[in-house]
Amino acid sequence: MIRTVESEPHASAPVLAAYRYCEAVTGQQARNFAYGIRLLPTPKRRAMSALYAFSRRVDDIGDGALAGDVKLARLEETRALLARIRAGAVEEDDTDPVAVALAHAARHFPIPLGGLDELIDGVQMDVRGETYETWDDLKVYCRCVAGAIGRLSLGVFGTEPGARGAERAPEYADTLGLALQLTNILRDIREDAEGGRTYLPADDLAKFGCSAGFRGPRPPEGSDFAGLVHFEVRRARALFAEGYRLLPLLDRRSGACVAAMAGIYRRLLDRIERDPEAVLRGRVSLPGREKAYVAVRGLSGLDTRHVTRRTVRRRA
Repeated sequence: MIRTVESEPHASAPVLAAYRYCEAVTGQQARNFAYGIRLLPTPKRRAMSALYAFSRRVDDIGDGALAGDVKLARLEETRALLARIRAGAVEEDDTDPVAVALAHAARHFPIPLGGLDELIDGVQMDVRGETYETWDDLKVYCRCVAGAIGRLSLGVFGTEPGARGAERAPEYADTLGLALQLTNILRDIREDAEGGRTYLPADDLAKFGCSAGFRGPRPPEGSDFAGLVHFEVRRARALFAEGYRLLPLLDRRSGACVAAMAGIYRRLLDRIERDPEAVLRGRVSLPGREKAYVAVRGLSGLDTRHVTRRTVRRRA
């Protein structure tokens, strides 16, 4: 069982200022993520914002315009900062607000900070331009950049006391991260291609005649692009189905947070499935009112009850 503190941990003025900075970063740069974490109690929301702000810093290094060798050096500097946080060597008056907030969060929640090392590993794979022959190869990358975030988040959420199957919560959190990342990969196919990146497995691209890549608003000549997208959508749906088994293991508000974030991505997946070529024409997104509906649905516990009923039927 993974427990977290339920009372609000004491925070000094410098720590509160650091958290406010992280929450501002989250609100400005992670609208889907922010919709979910606003459902959490204050201590958990702050801790999740600190995790996001540190993760955003790592991602921004990888996505920036610096030369590859400079990016790799910056990533190692960030890894060294993480080691300082892990060692408890970041003081509350440190000039880096993200480090201050994350250090405070890690003292009050059992956050497996090694997951952030995995994230750095994954971004280094991006910087080096790695490509993936098979789904098994891509899973390694997805576990670094998304599965690890699921496991880190679970350190903040904790599991409900006495929840049956709670020992599998990290596995479900990891799988849900894979589902979200595969959805991201489908949504960003053209944008990634224009940046010189290809994430979908080469085996899958070849199977559907898409090895030529995606640099325009139309699929490669003679390809079965819709077939490729529907194939990957089915894979993502299977991952969501498995990852959603996490929901009944969480308290109500943590479960609502996860259901809201995952629900937004599932609806993105629905849109991509209905119109596969939309991802080549522009960025597929949800309007604010639909995100709000997903958040309310998560808070109502509908998704959690659905997973619980399905699990009970499976055991019967």
